[in-house]
Amino acid sequence: HHWSRGHATRGLASSSVPSAAAAPKKKAAPVRAAVADIERHQILAVAELALGDPDVVAMWYGEGDVPTAPFIGEAASDALRRGDTFYTHRRGTARLRGALKTYLDALYGVEVDPARISVTMSGMAAIMLCLQCVLDPGDNGVVVNPVWPNAQSAIRALGGEARYATLDAAEGRWSLDLDRVAAQCDDRTKLVFVNTPNNPTGWTMPRAQMVDLLAFCRDRGIWLLADEVYHRLVYDARAAPSFLQVARPDDPLLCINSFSKAWAMTGWRVGWLVHPTGPFGDLLENMIEFNYSCVAPFLQDAAAVALDDGEGVVRATVDACRAGRDLVSRRFATMPRILDYAAPEASFYAFFRIDGQPDTLPFAQHLVREAKVGLAPGTAFGPGAEDWYRLCFALQPDRLDEGLNRLERALS
Repeated sequence: HHWSRGHATRGLASSSVPSAAAAPKKKAAPVRAAVADIERHQILAVAELALGDPDVVAMWYGEGDVPTAPFIGEAASDALRRGDTFYTHRRGTARLRGALKTYLDALYGVEVDPARISVTMSGMAAIMLCLQCVLDPGDNGVVVNPVWPNAQSAIRALGGEARYATLDAAEGRWSLDLDRVAAQCDDRTKLVFVNTPNNPTGWTMPRAQMVDLLAFCRDRGIWLLADEVYHRLVYDARAAPSFLQVARPDDPLLCINSFSKAWAMTGWRVGWLVHPTGPFGDLLENMIEFNYSCVAPFLQDAAAVALDDGEGVVRATVDACRAGRDLVSRRFATMPRILDYAAPEASFYAFFRIDGQPDTLPFAQHLVREAKVGLAPGTAFGPGAEDWYRLCFALQPDRLDEGLNRLERALS
């Protein structure tokens, strides 16, 4: 085609556009191979079968069925009525960053400089921002797995290689051999990613291992990305151990968290990140500008209220999840085809095998179609988890019990 004169205002000259009959076959505009090659989300491959079917008991995603507490929603509405709808600081409002400092200091007995805290548009956005800052194409990241699928896919999307250090399972109990992490590292390793408490297993890294892993990363000059989103969903303590309790302010630690789980705010998409002192905050501020500019200020107001006044919400969430865990444990004890299950110490998932059904994606799809109950297939969680299933028990008791009834009938 030739451009007409003045094409900036008038577009292509009409004479340059061939008729439909004569139009040659167009060459497809390219997309990045690293993105095109990412495997389809395996949980979505199950969930999409139930779109528009309210009768399905969905236990595949990581969220409960209780809405966000009204006082948190009202805080956002109040901010909207005040006109709090303009751009704000890229790394978060002073109010929310101050509330996060107060929260973290009290919870962990530490002193976190607010300058090290950045508010992000979800925990997942925090992970992607960190990867954009530290990962070059051809680099690799070592992922402790089984693990939820998004982080490993994000590494691949940026042209990196995801390597795996797999947890050991013994009668449903999980543990990590840190030598496996070290064995996966080479001169192109830029980060270690660990999710603790872990989705999907409920495994929680002990404090002593945190000290050792952080020392390894410090000595090797490797970033440690710690996803601590389930930090409050523990059943024998107020909070799980945190890398913030064992780190120095200048350590190569990127500690990621979110309001989604403990405060029942999955749809709000607000998270936060604690990063080292020094220039990393400036780099992150640039990447936030290029990705989404800032988190909506009225959402940040509501998040600050959740921190200030939401401990009752957190306790209620934990209590409800504990009841769900106990119900699953009682019911699974009567289902002989459920294998390798142990009540998790944290998070809100049951992770287990089903006797005779190692091909988890097709069987999970079968359960949706025939039993109207939804599980997440183990194929979503990385190498070594392919023959496991995940069930989210953060549902109201009647709904959870009905889902377990359907699962039991399908397995009988």
